[in-house]
Amino acid sequence: MKISKIASLSFMVLGIVMITSCKKYQPDLKPNILLICIDDLRPELKSFGANYIISPNIDELANAGVSFQNHFANAPSCGPSRYTLLTGLYGPPSNDALFIRSKKITQGKETVKPSMPEWFKTQGYTTVSVGKVSHHPGGRGGDDWNDSTIIEMPNAWNKHLMPVAEWEHPRGAMHGLANGEIRVNASNMDVYQTVEGNDNLYPDGAITNEALKQLGNLSTNTENPFFLAIGIIKPHLPFGAPKSYYDSYDSITFPEIEHPQKPKGRTTWHNSSEFMKYNNWGKDANTDSQFAYELRRHYAACVSYADAQVGKILDELKRTGADKNTIVVLWGDHGWHLGEYGIWGKHSLFEESLHSPLIIFDPRMKNNGFKSNAIVETLDIFPTLCELTGIKIPDFTQGVSLENILEKPNTTGHNAVAYKANVSTIRTATHRLTLHKDGFAELYSYLSGDNEAINIADSNPELVKELTNALKAKLK
Repeated sequence: MKISKIASLSFMVLGIVMITSCKKYQPDLKPNILLICIDDLRPELKSFGANYIISPNIDELANAGVSFQNHFANAPSCGPSRYTLLTGLYGPPSNDALFIRSKKITQGKETVKPSMPEWFKTQGYTTVSVGKVSHHPGGRGGDDWNDSTIIEMPNAWNKHLMPVAEWEHPRGAMHGLANGEIRVNASNMDVYQTVEGNDNLYPDGAITNEALKQLGNLSTNTENPFFLAIGIIKPHLPFGAPKSYYDSYDSITFPEIEHPQKPKGRTTWHNSSEFMKYNNWGKDANTDSQFAYELRRHYAACVSYADAQVGKILDELKRTGADKNTIVVLWGDHGWHLGEYGIWGKHSLFEESLHSPLIIFDPRMKNNGFKSNAIVETLDIFPTLCELTGIKIPDFTQGVSLENILEKPNTTGHNAVAYKANVSTIRTATHRLTLHKDGFAELYSYLSGDNEAINIADSNPELVKELTNALKAKLK
């Protein structure tokens, strides 16, 4: 009888051990992918040379991985930039680029290449998005961006989630300010705001909380690797963040704005219409230095707020143990002008609209903390993740894998292309050519200190011809 009880007890203990061990992280799975997308993020971070910005969590990721100091988005607006990230293809220049693709899929009139999450899904990955990954947070259309019959990325996600908390719906959260304030008429919404309270005062708090929940659930799956994409909204307009982040810049001095004057001649300059929609209290940031300072400080506060959300996500990844087998990519969807060339916003083809941070961390990498100066572009992320995970790179992708740069960070990169309606641009290590549809060319040199202040196309016809051919070859 005693022997029987002991035997039964032993079997129970053995069963508990087996069940427990089954829930432990299994390192023999293909690497997981954690993709963190941050909206309107300039490469104005400490790890990218801006010592006056408080970004400890992103900086820690950069110190563990490889930061691409010269990464350029393929479009200066959210929708088309995210199209290139999520499809590996150049696409329409408008914010509804992914919805145009979705319509083709649902109508079934032509074959549409699978998106990046769909590709990984076919390879056994569980794919989940939280927040603003595609253009609409949560990836749905309709008046309030919550119509489940209008999907921005069909076949892509096992789950595509957008917690809205007190902001009522994804559209409300996209431009939300503290305590559930929703943008109805942008002219009645302050362009910046700071309110006393915790991180849940703003929509990114709810996004992060849901992301932590999903990360915890996904890390317990011992059968399938995960592809988790998390989209943080700030520092997108309006610039709202808890007051503690604003206060952290009390004693910090920002450098002078480089090239603050509107450039002469024909360019892709614009009048900052998205920014000007908001309540600016009748002030002009290009002539009012104090107002310009406040805008830059509130933008910086939003960056630090977004950085704090990144820290929570990375801490949870480590807590689950999944960090040992998870590739982490942090990507800014494009840049943002803070007064350079008299622009407050994106949507131009100047450097400030296209230059954004890219950090890749692979727990197997040896070149921790390396800063690569190679020119790379957003299109490269899809093939890079395929190669790092041992998945076949689809032959339709238009970027190139960056694995060789991760292995040998001094490796040279390649030219980067970007576009908007009726104009496109190519960035080399030394120059930028911007070509308008009617043939007008802008050529800028980074070998001088003028950057994009002086168009040198007329005096360099051979270089214009060479770069025009290179640009057309990439976009064909």
